[in-house]
Amino acid sequence: MSDRASISNIVKLSIPIFFANLVIPLVAIVDTGLMGNLDNGSYLTATSIATSVFSLIFWSFGFLRMGTTGMVAQAHGSKNYDEIVNLVFRNIAFVILISLLLIFFQRYIFIISLNVFELSSETTKYFKEYFELRIYSSFGELTIYIITGLFIGLQRTTVSSVVVGFFSITNILLSLLFVVYFDLDVQGVALGTLVSSSLTSIIFLCYTFFELQKFTSIKINLEKIFNLKKITKLFNINFDIFIRSAFLTFSFLFFTYLGNTISEDVVAANTILLNLIMLSAFILDAYAFSTEGIVGYSIGSKDKKLLTNVIKNSFILSATTGLLISIVYLFGKNHFISIMTDLTDIKNLSLSHSYWVVLIPFLSSFCFQFDGIFIGASQTKELRNAMIISVAIYIVCALFLAETLGNSGLWISLSIFFALRALSLFYFLPRIYQRVR
Repeated sequence: MSDRASISNIVKLSIPIFFANLVIPLVAIVDTGLMGNLDNGSYLTATSIATSVFSLIFWSFGFLRMGTTGMVAQAHGSKNYDEIVNLVFRNIAFVILISLLLIFFQRYIFIISLNVFELSSETTKYFKEYFELRIYSSFGELTIYIITGLFIGLQRTTVSSVVVGFFSITNILLSLLFVVYFDLDVQGVALGTLVSSSLTSIIFLCYTFFELQKFTSIKINLEKIFNLKKITKLFNINFDIFIRSAFLTFSFLFFTYLGNTISEDVVAANTILLNLIMLSAFILDAYAFSTEGIVGYSIGSKDKKLLTNVIKNSFILSATTGLLISIVYLFGKNHFISIMTDLTDIKNLSLSHSYWVVLIPFLSSFCFQFDGIFIGASQTKELRNAMIISVAIYIVCALFLAETLGNSGLWISLSIFFALRALSLFYFLPRIYQRVR
């Protein structure tokens, strides 16, 4: 068995990502804890909905990481390092354009958000305060996607983990500083994200170009960077991932929207439970991320045995870890919920639906691993189609089950969604093997 595809190597690559990813949902948990322990539930609801909106916006541009990873991994496999440099410059140009558009159209995004969610006047006030600061973190947050995607593609997961860890830890520390010391409430958590993302992107962009010089000379060749054929290929890959990511983030926004139609307390309670789901997702993504680079390398080097082994071993690791997380949540969920809020009604509501956080980590482990495999292979059309099918069925289920079973119906629908994502990608799996015949 190739050492690259061995369980020990996948674990070795995954460990730094695991610790970095562990910190990412802690940012949301800390923000939830800061808002959930204030004297007004509107703080928590406003932050929950605002972060859902920005998740939809920024995760929709997740192609900046996923597209970068797959293409860099394949270029790395074929030793084409000049193309890696050009790819980074192309994606930075994308980020600048996207950030300017988001800032320019921020008023319309804000109005649309308010039209989707029915918020009280007080919650609307806090939502506006958060929104008007967080929108300016666009460049920093999207640039971090490129940097992490690059180093995952190069199978240097320690570097990508340091980037994510630095961003997350500074985010937590600054949010604590602005909320606790400067008493900025909602504005404090938004400002923490803005400052930390800007600082992280500047520091690690400099580091990125320093490291790329070890592979090849850094030259800004506009003709090669903006090569129409390369841009078209990048656009096609990125557009598929954009559609896939937009549908994925919409599914969680839709979950929040339907929860809001029940009550604002349901939104707050579900946010606490989703924080635990996201924590498990980021842990499991460590295997998916490390797999992306190896899958891309195996396709670039036409190594079918390597591809087969990495797929098999990564699923073993992901499913086993998902089961362990489910067991931890079974015994610790009540304690975790109590940390995030002391508001009695919201706490009790969270506890009454907490059994879903026991089921979902194991169930979702399969779809997360499939995502990593298809991203590494740059099989973005299949990712897009599988997500569209899964979300369409999920929406129908959620509308019906939420009407008949309330919040429990929402959680049943979300569980169905995770299962559908895995099954639909399993159907498309043979297409990856056709690449290495």
